[in-house]
Amino acid sequence: MRFSAKNLIIVLLLFIGFLTFTGAFFIVNETKQALVLQFGDPRKVITNPGLQFKIPFIQDAVFLDSRLLNLDPQPEEMILSDQKRIIVDSFARYKIVDPLKFYQTVRNETTFSDRFGRIINASVRGVIAQYSLTRLLSDERVNIMNQIQEQIKSNEESYGVDIIDIRIGRTDLTEQVSNNVYQRMRSEREKEANLLRAEGEELSKEITASADRQQTVIIAEAERLSSILRGEGDAEKNIILANAYNLDKEFFDFLRTMQACKETFGDTEMSMVIAPGQVCEKFFGAIENNNWWLNLFF
Repeated sequence: MRFSAKNLIIVLLLFIGFLTFTGAFFIVNETKQALVLQFGDPRKVITNPGLQFKIPFIQDAVFLDSRLLNLDPQPEEMILSDQKRIIVDSFARYKIVDPLKFYQTVRNETTFSDRFGRIINASVRGVIAQYSLTRLLSDERVNIMNQIQEQIKSNEESYGVDIIDIRIGRTDLTEQVSNNVYQRMRSEREKEANLLRAEGEELSKEITASADRQQTVIIAEAERLSSILRGEGDAEKNIILANAYNLDKEFFDFLRTMQACKETFGDTEMSMVIAPGQVCEKFFGAIENNNWWLNLFF
């Protein structure tokens, strides 16, 4: 039985469709690398992108990332050489450079992140345990990070990765240490505030005492000047009155009498009865007829 060219093309297309349907062909992207497994055993490592072939039903393809990846372990509480406790949050960047070794060791990136994350935390814990908090926050931090990186990179080959960079993102004090530091700072600030307050009160007392002394001196001097001026005024008044009295003695006798009466009765409605022959006759003359009294109202 002969196959015509048309039939041959049809058969070829069916065969290609069968291979495509069964997943014989697969594409490796530029950001990926692949392993071809045959019944679970690695048979081929593919690092170049493009169209690739595997035996249907017998072989499978496993893809791994070829880009720079991040590894962010869980933050852990660690003890320093001065027995202070801090929470360290570290991270790393890595690339899978040996897909076969990586697959044989951890199978996938999730398992690697878990296992290698513990290695990072253990290395960080072992190094920073040799330093105090003061040294950890000083310029020695660069040296500390170099020691951590050396320890971690010693494990990279067994996992088929290249550790590009390792950093400690942040270091936080634990809640207990933070509270202790806060209480110590608060105590120091309160002590300083009390000292400043005491100095201020002492200075206030000195200023008040000085002001009181100055007030006493000023008031005494004012009273002295007032007494002098009052005396001088009274003397001047007496001179003026004496001169005026000498000008008209009877008028000033009458004026002093009226002033004495006014001071005696004030603003009351009381009446004063003056009998003839007394003060009234002296200033108003004799009172005739039977009107022997005179009412004066002030």
